[in-house]
Amino acid sequence: MFGTKEKIKSNRYRRYITYIMGFILSISAALPAYIQSSLLKQYINLEAISLLFVASNIITAVMIGFFPKVIKKLGNYFTTKAVMITYGTALLGLVATNSVVIIIISFLLFIISSNLLWINIDILLEDASSDGKTGIIRTLYLTLNNLGWISAPMISAYLVNVGGYTLPFLISAALVFPVFAILIAKRKNLNVSKKYKKENLVKSFKKLWANPNLKGVFIVATLLNLFYSCAVLYVPIYLNQNLGIDWRELGWMFAVMLLPFSLFELPAGYLADKYLGEKEIMSLGLFIIFISLILFFLIKVPTPWIWAAALFLSRVGAALVDSMRDTYFFKNVNSKEVGFINIFRMTGPLGYIIGTATASFFLIFFPINYLFLIFAAIMIPGFYYIALIKDTK
Repeated sequence: MFGTKEKIKSNRYRRYITYIMGFILSISAALPAYIQSSLLKQYINLEAISLLFVASNIITAVMIGFFPKVIKKLGNYFTTKAVMITYGTALLGLVATNSVVIIIISFLLFIISSNLLWINIDILLEDASSDGKTGIIRTLYLTLNNLGWISAPMISAYLVNVGGYTLPFLISAALVFPVFAILIAKRKNLNVSKKYKKENLVKSFKKLWANPNLKGVFIVATLLNLFYSCAVLYVPIYLNQNLGIDWRELGWMFAVMLLPFSLFELPAGYLADKYLGEKEIMSLGLFIIFISLILFFLIKVPTPWIWAAALFLSRVGAALVDSMRDTYFFKNVNSKEVGFINIFRMTGPLGYIIGTATASFFLIFFPINYLFLIFAAIMIPGFYYIALIKDTK
């Protein structure tokens, strides 16, 4: 009994450490998120930016495919440190020079490392979690991370007005240091020796695809990231450069927009654990995203509060889907199944590949606001795949 109590206490402490690391990293990730396309636009055009995102996410998907072997051989603790160093160096490289070649290389490293880093954090958290509390643990983790995202847009917009696009990236890089320090200081707690299941990417993907529950949540997660590709890359450019809304306005608008992630994810996780299943909440969230994308197309006025309301609504939907995809997935896998976790995180680059490739094609023929209608149409198959999954309740 004593051993069990000690294990519960140890796991709780490890979760607290992971929560703190995730919170700081979320601020680091959020500061450049909505200005990265604007930074790149200083050097290359919008169509080239879309192609660069396609290329970077294809490379990321390939890297994710090899990542389980790296983690199995070197351990999650060592790979977390290596990826974190790469991430911080890439952020500095984006603003340390005017060389287009160095900026493109730094951007590729930034996209790759930022995706791999969250896989490392996922494994750290899953190591210290239990299935019976997955909904609460995961949504608390997401809620804390999203608190970081809420604060970042206003800070980032202010920094852009003060010193251009350089300052947000420099501060984002600086935030890597305290996380790295925690990683070193808490090595005894975080350097968990674990025998990960040996599965290659193809085998893991076949097993996932044969499971209707995991296949359904994989597709919905991909669609959510496709929506994020639209929301992060094209909405800021449309609002700022097409409708003429200033970054001072966009700062508070984006902060309001992100509130649903902190307001609704934790209650959604509690409801999924105690009362409802995940699929009903997931369906509602996807429907709200669908309606929001149509509103993005229909709203033509540059009125900040109208757009803030529409953006807020879109993130209500995204928050519900975001919390339920994580809750559902991690109730069905454990931390040893690195192959599944890597494939699940591959939905990030996959969604961006589909989103940016679609945008690259349609921008040749249509104005940027028509992308919102196209992305809305792509969301529709998600309802079918949600219907196929079986609730964990």
